[in-house]
Parts: sequence; structure tokens; C-alpha cells
Amino acid sequence: MTWDLTGKTVLITGAARGIGAETAKQLRAKGARLALAGLEPELLEQRTAELGGDTAFWDVDVTDRDALEDVAAQVAERFGGIDVVVANAGVATGGPVASIDPDAWETVIEVNLLGVWRTVRAALPYVTERSGYVLPIASLAAALHGPMMSAYSASKAGVEAFCDSLRTELRPSRTAVGCGYFSFIDTDMVRRGMDRPSAQRAKERMRGPLKPPPVSVAGAAIVRGIEKRARFVYAPRWVLPALYLRTLLQPLSERGVRDDELRETMQLAAQEQAELTTPQRTKQPR
Repeated sequence: MTWDLTGKTVLITGAARGIGAETAKQLRAKGARLALAGLEPELLEQRTAELGGDTAFWDVDVTDRDALEDVAAQVAERFGGIDVVVANAGVATGGPVASIDPDAWETVIEVNLLGVWRTVRAALPYVTERSGYVLPIASLAAALHGPMMSAYSASKAGVEAFCDSLRTELRPSRTAVGCGYFSFIDTDMVRRGMDRPSAQRAKERMRGPLKPPPVSVAGAAIVRGIEKRARFVYAPRWVLPALYLRTLLQPLSERGVRDDELRETMQLAAQEQAELTTPQRTKQPR
């Protein structure tokens, strides 16, 4: 059964760009009313003007629990309630555990995991009142954990576990909980990450093409997931089999990395880390 999104109110964090902005665009085409939240007010204002209709934006940081609770209350007052919350805001940084800047590592957890918790907690009373839908955005990195991605993988695995626990808790209210799993998507965050020398070196080791699909693919997956109130929201299509096969694929991926190549890549990453202090914030995961 397809859930009609006409007139449904959707709160999206990380809505200024990337997956969040694309999701908002596609939801608006379905007749949804939109509450866009993020850290770039000028971009959010631009998105709001482009989408028109019942769309509004809020400048808010997902590390601020009180501010998120205020925003959720304002959204509910503005639109009469909240049907769906998409906890999408995220950041990424990479590097060896031994050399990564501790503040950078902890910022990823702060935004990607605790930011999801704060967003969902703030919106939950309004969403459950309408037996709505909760969609935190994790990543394929929740299931498959690569070297030099410890913070990102840990944060996304935490999001997945959070979704699993929450799903059963909300069943009596008939509120559905999904979880978003995406591989590399062509977003600003992915492009920045791929520009690093260490990422280019890692890319050279991979067999086969590594061309991220356009962000429209992720947006369409999220819209489809909301319409179906789905447990799994994913893109590209091969991500779902990978989730089911994770216990096989993880050890295979570990064995497939040559120590000499990994050592060289880690040295490059350590040099990059020496030039950075904190990860660049972005308003969308993956």
C-alpha cells in the first residue's frame, strides 16, 4: 500500500544541499508540506523560494538539543503537526585511528549519531500523534566498515542500531521506522572526500567502476521509502543484497586489502590530517 504524501508535513534536517535538498524537491512534487532545517540559512531560503507553496525553513544545529526541540514545536504549530521526520544532517572525515584529530573523530559522532537522536527525540511526540514515519539516514557504512572510516562507520552503525530499537518501541503507536542506507552518492560531501590524495589512492585499488549515482537516485529512494513506510531505504539497488550478505562481505573486504598499499594510503591520510583540525560541516550524510 502506498502512503499518499499530499498534505503530509515532512521535517528534513540537512536540507540545504545534497540528499536533503533533493529529497525536499521530490517530496514537494508529491504535494508534501516541507520544514527545511540546517545550518546554511541563505541556501535554505533559496530552496524554500524555489519549492514554494507550504515550505518553510529553520536555521538550526543538530548538536543543539534545545534548539531542535524549539524548531519541532514551531514546525508543528506552523503546519498543524508533523507526519514524517527525515534525520539526514551529517558530516564525514577519515583517517587512521592512530593519527586522526580526536576532535574531528568526535565531531562525526556528535553530528551523525547524537544529531539523529536529538532530531528524532524532538519530533517524536508530533510524529507518533499522527502514526507517522521516522527515517534516520545511516549509510552502507553501517554494515560494511572500511579502514580509515572508523568514526563514520561507528556513527552510522549506531544510527542503524538506534532505528532497530526505536522500531519496536513505536509499534504500539503504529508509527513506522525506516533506516536509510546509501553507498557513494554524487554529493558535495562525497566529491570533497574523493578529492583527497588518500581517497584517490584507495580508489585506484578498487576493481571496477566507481562512479557515484546522481543525488536524484537517493532522493527517489527516500520518497519511495516514505510512501511505503519501508524498513529499508537504499540506493543503488545492489545495496540491499550487500546488507543481507554483510557477515560474508566484511571479512572478504578485509582480506582484499594489501598491507603495503594500505600502509601507503594511511601515510597519505596522516599527512592530510596534519593539515586539518576539524571536518568541514555539511548539511547532508553520505
